[in-house]
Amino acid sequence: MTEQNTPATPFPAASLLGYPRIGRRRELKKAVEAYWAGKIDAAALDAAAKDIQLTIAKRLQELGLTEAAAVPGTFSYYDQVLDATAHLGAVPARFGKLLNAEGQLDIDGYFTLARGNKEQQPLEMTKWFDTNYHYLVPEIGPETEFTLASNRIVEEFGFALANGIETRPYIVGPVTYLLLSKASDDAPAGFAPLSRLEDILPVYVQLLEKLAAAGASWIQLDEPALVVDQDTPAAEIEAAVARAYEVLSGAAQRPQILVSTPYGALDGQLGTLAATNIDALHIDAFKGAVPSAAALAGLGNKTLVAGVVDGHNIWRNDLAVAAAKLDELKAAAGRVAVSTSTSTQHVPHDVTEESQLSDELRSWLAFADQKAVEVKTLASYLADPASAKAAIDEASAVIAARAIAEGVRRDDVRARTEALTAADFSRSAYAVREAAQEEALHLPPLPTTTIGSFPQTSEIRSARARNNKGDLTNEQYEQLMKDEIKRVVELQEELGYDVLVHGEPERNDMVQYFAENLEGFDVTVHGWVQSYGSRCTRPSILWGDVTRSAPITVAWAEYAQSLTNKPMKGMLTGPVTILAWSFVRDDQPLGETANQVGLALRDEIADLEAAGIKVIQVDEPALRELLPLRKADHAAYLKWSVDSFRLSTAGAADATQIHTHLCYSEFGVIIDAIDGLDADVTSIEAARSRMEVVHDLESHGFGRGVGPGVYDIHSPRVPGEAEVTELLATAVKHVPSRQLWVNPDCGLKTRGYAETEESLRNLVKATKTVRAGLLEAAK
Repeated sequence: MTEQNTPATPFPAASLLGYPRIGRRRELKKAVEAYWAGKIDAAALDAAAKDIQLTIAKRLQELGLTEAAAVPGTFSYYDQVLDATAHLGAVPARFGKLLNAEGQLDIDGYFTLARGNKEQQPLEMTKWFDTNYHYLVPEIGPETEFTLASNRIVEEFGFALANGIETRPYIVGPVTYLLLSKASDDAPAGFAPLSRLEDILPVYVQLLEKLAAAGASWIQLDEPALVVDQDTPAAEIEAAVARAYEVLSGAAQRPQILVSTPYGALDGQLGTLAATNIDALHIDAFKGAVPSAAALAGLGNKTLVAGVVDGHNIWRNDLAVAAAKLDELKAAAGRVAVSTSTSTQHVPHDVTEESQLSDELRSWLAFADQKAVEVKTLASYLADPASAKAAIDEASAVIAARAIAEGVRRDDVRARTEALTAADFSRSAYAVREAAQEEALHLPPLPTTTIGSFPQTSEIRSARARNNKGDLTNEQYEQLMKDEIKRVVELQEELGYDVLVHGEPERNDMVQYFAENLEGFDVTVHGWVQSYGSRCTRPSILWGDVTRSAPITVAWAEYAQSLTNKPMKGMLTGPVTILAWSFVRDDQPLGETANQVGLALRDEIADLEAAGIKVIQVDEPALRELLPLRKADHAAYLKWSVDSFRLSTAGAADATQIHTHLCYSEFGVIIDAIDGLDADVTSIEAARSRMEVVHDLESHGFGRGVGPGVYDIHSPRVPGEAEVTELLATAVKHVPSRQLWVNPDCGLKTRGYAETEESLRNLVKATKTVRAGLLEAAK
């Protein structure tokens, strides 16, 4: 802690910026969901969380991160931004009095903000920078009251310390917190949450003082918003950064402050932070260029924490390149420590557990534990280059062997992508397609559909597990899946839906399912990462050239269509989303890989059409997710991402209706790109944000079919008929009714059948009400 006559603890030579917090076997997910279901109480949930935290801390010490504050205290029950909201007591007024009698936000209030309740929708959710993680967006207005309403960070630090490990407490920094916030519903037009900076700083100071009193020598304040081009003027942000860290560093008693800036180059704000009295500054030196000596000169005696190990992807790091960067930084900055570019919360725990992967592929990979070893190796290099020579040489040899391994480059795949012409990326004019589709489909006004998946019941998951173990034959498994498809089709018929889906019971995950059926991919068994809250995914590994050797979805779609006379959607995952939700090879431009995936999907669409499927949805929920953080890089990304989607779909006949789906992003930023996809129908998340997207659609003049979601499936609450009717009425005011579709925000995989049926029934009732109103108005 920084205090007169108190010696400072040096920043650890090796540390991670963060570590996976869900548990090696998703213990946190299981405990949290058991608590939500009423199967365990708050004490049991707390005990499970403590066990996970202590297990993480001990594991990192086993991997060599043994110095004081080397272990990051980045645990969260749900989301790190929600944690900051809890500590600031920033509860939106619409939730009423969530703070308890002691002025604290207890665990039930915390989860209410995340999941909503019968009366209120939860906080809006959106992407965390350019990752597949989602955070809960704070709602801040002039009326928001701030108070230290949680002591959890201090308690977690104290628990670890009592068990012999001094961790480094973590919280999202004040400038990033406010820049990521949205104005509350009651805020006046033009209100900027950043204007409340002076009001939240005293709460941060109070937290620092509590941590210092508890014995913390360091705290990590995360400021990734500083690596993004913001709409807020740079000078205003610079002033906010200078003021925030003048106040925090000036606290009478505080831990030493590390400011971390992951996900990209810090650029213009480097000098601002260097001029403050913080004690250490982290930079992403993996994705961003090494700053010049002149830029680093202002650091003085601050420790530069160099993020030279990629925390965001799973490929083994080129230690020789990282060592060269460290040499540059040490010559310019003096005090240098080694870390990851980002938190390793974005990668799985340990590659050694993936015994089903080939030894060759496993040697190319570094999960969180392996990244800790790489960081430790590079810290040893800084102290004594000779001590790390063997490890650096080994990494170089593995990377060279990977480049020439079988399947990494395939001549047949390369020849096909090189032969593409402009005609392969375009369909007929929309007016021509629209007429052909009206004749083929005969849909009513405001046609209803769902996004694709239906609830994956315990029976479905059990059948899949038994089939994988050999306890259920392929024939038995296929019949069980057909029984479920029949159930889903009959339910949609009974509810009165217009365009049906088969429910996807056979799919473990919307990306992994395709990865298992395409060449150039492998999948993991234990490679879980957190997407949001208790939701975890296993990103596939895209390591080589991609091609399709046989149809993937056709038999299931064909069977489902045989059960109904209504249109049945074929369901595919788009090329950008397959890339975004996989760990993608880092040895060629993403656009080249996307086109390979696009051609595989193009072949699948052709086979679906041949099987009689007239509506095909190619989901791209991750289109916004991969958008570069710097505006100068947007155009190049949007060009290849849009082109890969168009390559996938441009071979479809005019009468084939192509849908796409996007969710949980700020769509206004990429509305031109969404339009450029040239899909016949686009469904978009809109319920949790209360139809904000329709204003973007209206101002843009979006001219094709669009379905702004009216049912937030990421919450267990059931929207009433009146609520859905109100959302639809809002949509009709801003988008021509002939273009509108009615659908949930996203797939229903994570929901239960009871809430799903009630919600979908309300959706149909509301649609009938709004349809009747449109007919009456037309008379």
